[in-house]
Amino acid sequence: MTTKIVSIILAVAALVLAVSCTAGDIGKVPNIRTMNVSGSGKVTMVPDMAYISIGVRTEDAEVSAALNGNTTQALKISQALQEMGVEEKDIQTTNFNVYPMQNYDNEGKVIKTTYVVENTVYVTVRKLADLGTILDKTIKSGANSIYGISFDVNEEAKKAALDQARDLAIQDAKAKAEAIATSSGVSLGEIQGINVYSSGGVTPVYDSKYGLGGAMEAASAQVPVSAGTLIISFEASLTYEIK
Repeated sequence: MTTKIVSIILAVAALVLAVSCTAGDIGKVPNIRTMNVSGSGKVTMVPDMAYISIGVRTEDAEVSAALNGNTTQALKISQALQEMGVEEKDIQTTNFNVYPMQNYDNEGKVIKTTYVVENTVYVTVRKLADLGTILDKTIKSGANSIYGISFDVNEEAKKAALDQARDLAIQDAKAKAEAIATSSGVSLGEIQGINVYSSGGVTPVYDSKYGLGGAMEAASAQVPVSAGTLIISFEASLTYEIK
């Protein structure tokens, strides 16, 4: 009787051990060796449009006179821009300030108060070839500050360049993976992961021949401005199984 009980206990123990081993095998995750590589892609483009901020600043002892003078100059500038083909929707007021400016004597008393009016418009220039002429005309029309000139490309061209830069980044990463695999004596398996991202968007590169500070040079000659080039960059990271 005792022998039968011992035999039953041993059989049950063996069954439990077998089940445990099988369950352990089911839960195991295969050890996959991987290799990570990264690549970059760049596309150089020539800008075809620009953005500029044009400001009018007037000052007068009477606030109404300062406002009227500023309005007159701003209207002249807007009219000049539209005469040169800039659409009204591409002329947007971005800043308008009115404030007093006081002068003091040696004792700290106010001896004079004048009123300053500042009006800044943001202009989109869609024909880049006209930019120099536009700057020249706006200065002649009464603009006394031009700043924040930046260059860009139209959305359709930009999207195509982004797609091209992304493809170049992936191709670069693939080429690096193949070279590393050959040098290391391993074979590439399936791609396990892909990550692509823009590495800074559009980066301007200016020609050093001209400086943008020339925007306020003598209005008698067309203002020299060089758009330079734009670089669109993309990065790609690939994870390969290696065998």
